[in-house]
Amino acid sequence: MKNLFNLDGKNILISGATGVLGTQITSYVAAHGANLFLLGRSEEKLLNLKSKIPNTQIKILVADVTDESALTKVAKELSNEINAIDVMINLAGGNMPGAVIRPDQTLEDLDAGALKKVMELNYQGTLLPIKAFLPLLNGGHPVSIINTSSMAAQRPLTRVMGYSSAKAAIDNLTKWLAVEFAQKYGPNMRVNAIAPGFFLTEQNRALLTEVNGALTVRGQQIIAHTPMGRFGEDEDLLGTVHWLASDASKFVTGVIIPIDGGFNAYSGV
Repeated sequence: MKNLFNLDGKNILISGATGVLGTQITSYVAAHGANLFLLGRSEEKLLNLKSKIPNTQIKILVADVTDESALTKVAKELSNEINAIDVMINLAGGNMPGAVIRPDQTLEDLDAGALKKVMELNYQGTLLPIKAFLPLLNGGHPVSIINTSSMAAQRPLTRVMGYSSAKAAIDNLTKWLAVEFAQKYGPNMRVNAIAPGFFLTEQNRALLTEVNGALTVRGQQIIAHTPMGRFGEDEDLLGTVHWLASDASKFVTGVIIPIDGGFNAYSGV
């Protein structure tokens, strides 16, 4: 029997690769022999990441994930070099302070402009790359598209209203595309999503920990509701991503997989 988890020689496109979690995932799939295509708006950051991953076939694609015309252009250029993308990992996303409702604020304090940007970055920033690169995805070959959701989608969290809404939209989009693509392009084209729990990143470190490393009140609440009793570590995402990217999950589509230490399963009692 062939190795179901083999990634060697697969063409894998990754957006958001230069983030903390993205860097780990990119380095991991590179170590398993994949050909990488890194998509992002900062050429400098992409080239810096490329320089840290030796002995790997890497191509840089510079485009903002919310700019459809730029995405279409780089996708067309790429189609002149390769015939197919085997795996697409959509990691681009994030939050903005204006789309957060702090304890001392109300909905009236919401910045509608910031909310729009958060929705565009997370939702449009996932949908538009899939649309742009669709000609390289729907060739009838086995394809796995992996989106990035969040625990904030399945269990709406206080404060991060905009981010929660955007990630809930990703869950819906993932399921919709799974059905759409299977019915129109065949069973080889799969769409799933990972839903990370709480990982300490530069984006949320100040929210979850004090300067001295102690947990904030919010950090304590999260750990108290995580049965495994810790925050996620970078490597905790790798096994699930590997499984979804490989033929080992070839009958899996339309699912959102929590990687959360049990947070989503815990009722608090």
